[in-house]
Amino acid sequence: MKKKIESGVESTFDKMMKDKRVKATFDKGYKEFLISEMLIAAMEQDETSVRQLAKAAGVSPTIIQELKTGKRKNITMETFSKVIYAIGYEVSIRPIK
Repeated sequence: MKKKIESGVESTFDKMMKDKRVKATFDKGYKEFLISEMLIAAMEQDETSVRQLAKAAGVSPTIIQELKTGKRKNITMETFSKVIYAIGYEVSIRPIK
């Protein structure tokens, strides 16, 4: 039987997120994780290899592999846009609400 978490009780995660440095580190890693996971999911769905995606995007296979594994930390907006477009997405910039 699962134990109910009482409302009003703060989780360890919530407590940790109050520390600005911990939160900043988490947010950065999470964004990198999301990009990697989105890329992996799109490649699996389309049954696309690293080389095929690199060719479609006009970038090096190394860039795709490093994005896929989370090793690529910095990428230009131009390269990011090419990769995203090649997997069927587009970059959109909107004001924060």
